[in-house]
Amino acid sequence: MEILRVEKLTKVYGRGETAVTALKDVSFSVSKGQFVSIIGPSGSGKSTLLHIIGGVDTPTSGKVYINGTDIYSLNQSQLAIFRRRQIGLIYQFYNLIPILNLKENITLPLLLDHRKPDTNRLYELLTTLNLEDRLGHLPNQLSGGQQQRVAIGRALINDPALVLADEPTGNLDSKNSEEIISLLKLYNQKYNQTLIVITHDERIALQADRIISIEDGMISRDEVIRK
Repeated sequence: MEILRVEKLTKVYGRGETAVTALKDVSFSVSKGQFVSIIGPSGSGKSTLLHIIGGVDTPTSGKVYINGTDIYSLNQSQLAIFRRRQIGLIYQFYNLIPILNLKENITLPLLLDHRKPDTNRLYELLTTLNLEDRLGHLPNQLSGGQQQRVAIGRALINDPALVLADEPTGNLDSKNSEEIISLLKLYNQKYNQTLIVITHDERIALQADRIISIEDGMISRDEVIRK
């Protein structure tokens, strides 16, 4: 089952002589439950691609379909709701709200929707992430690894169609990096969670089912490693 389809995606910053093409006619699709890594040198366009798929940047042209919805046919309010419910975003620097405690940060997408969290799902998530004894802690009371686990919990709380991670281990030491990737793989394998990860780390990339290489804003290689 196709969960994501990207069609002829192009992104140009600026105009005229100063225009920079970050993406050029990028097309691919991702099946439900697939773990895809996107690699490429700095400035290749991979983060731009992830942000456009995630609905946080707009394309110059092209389409992004998630679960059959053309996300850029939605107005800003509709897109914000769709993004909150269907897309889980994980960043390198966590992006936690400093005045909210751990539980509030994880359940923030639900709180913004004026919905109560499913107690069983929240408990299972906290237990899997090994955070059940930190509920009242603020982000500055947590280690880097714990903060990234909170960010993972926030991305997963809505059971999204797609989880997008932009260098999720880039700010962590090797031990915490391995732990974070193991957690993401667990959710991918146990819950059939579709996962797209941008990484510079070849060891992380090789753990994916598929590697997409981006160079100069275009796909240079698309290789399935395992089915």
